[in-house]
Amino acid sequence: MTEKLYEQDSLLRSCTATVKSCTEAKKGFAVVLDRTVFFPEGGGQLSDRGTLGGTKMTYAAERDGDVIHYCEQPLDVGAQVEAVLDWQARLDHMQQHAGEHILSHAVWKLFGANNVGFHMGERLVTIDLDKELTAAELARAEDYTNEEIWEDKPITVSYLPHTALPQLVMRKKNEKLTGTLRIVTVEGGDICTCCGTHPTRTGMVGLVRINRYYHHKDGSRVEFLCGRWALEDARSKNEYIWQAGHLLSMKPENVPQGISKLQEELAAQGERLKVQTARLYELLAPQILAQADTDEDGIKYVAVAQEDCSAADAKLLLNKLLAGERTVAAVVYRSGERVNYVLGCGSGTGADCRVLCQLAGELFGGKGGGSQSFAQGGGAYREEWQQQVRDLQKSLRKH
Repeated sequence: MTEKLYEQDSLLRSCTATVKSCTEAKKGFAVVLDRTVFFPEGGGQLSDRGTLGGTKMTYAAERDGDVIHYCEQPLDVGAQVEAVLDWQARLDHMQQHAGEHILSHAVWKLFGANNVGFHMGERLVTIDLDKELTAAELARAEDYTNEEIWEDKPITVSYLPHTALPQLVMRKKNEKLTGTLRIVTVEGGDICTCCGTHPTRTGMVGLVRINRYYHHKDGSRVEFLCGRWALEDARSKNEYIWQAGHLLSMKPENVPQGISKLQEELAAQGERLKVQTARLYELLAPQILAQADTDEDGIKYVAVAQEDCSAADAKLLLNKLLAGERTVAAVVYRSGERVNYVLGCGSGTGADCRVLCQLAGELFGGKGGGSQSFAQGGGAYREEWQQQVRDLQKSLRKH
């Protein structure tokens, strides 16, 4: 089995190792070493990355006691190579994992909430709790966690037989574990079984910041970041707030109030625009119908192209055109690189909008569907789309 140097010294950044095997794999070349500093993904923690003999190593996984290193280039079996960590990535991962331990201990100690799920992604870390906590409770837990960090307490790793677990004050105990267990302990705080890498002192975590929380299953999901990730996240969000304040011509602390006021103004303008659009279509519909094709039974057939139109406006215009029961109408409008269409027919026309939608789909190279009285669809924009609308009007009468 691979000698796992990271289990004894999480601060070791490199080592010299012998290549035991190298085989081609989907992720490049799978290399097994006799010893390694690279932590393989597991226990919720992301894999280390770095270089092996100068070749980029992107991912590590454990299989049957061996650590498999996935490299971009093959390595010679038996060769001595230098394994070098991407130290920033290792530190980032250790900060998140140790921060998760301390935060999980805080919610357990203060509120009796148990961590029942942990996930670490790139710039996203979550824990799932078995009970819901309030914003005020999570703020208290966050404060408690950071106080543990700022006290710069030692974090130690020990190996104990499973029979020693009953004597330890742990927030969770897995009774199914047997044999020699790896125990990670924060002095005077969290104690738990863990296979991951951790800094040697809490101060290396730097900071834990809860970003948001929400109901999840029967409890809460808490999103947070630690250390450098927390710092850079706070820095970017601070910049967003300052930019928003500049655009609104107000201080950052007044941005929420400014956005709320802006939303109210936009909603009022939207209502006024809706009223004005309805009035416009009241005047426009008779003019369009006056130019419609009319058959011997007095049924009108009309297709109209609207360049500046929303989906809601298109349906509003369609309804105005269908005010009489003896009209078959289509409103076609452009939306970016799409041309959309809505079709309707009065009950006295005998038309079927499902058939008409298929016809429109053939003309515009699109798809859609609906009912006998209403259908809609869309296709890719073409420069000749308005000519296609005129072709559609001619075809409506034939069907």
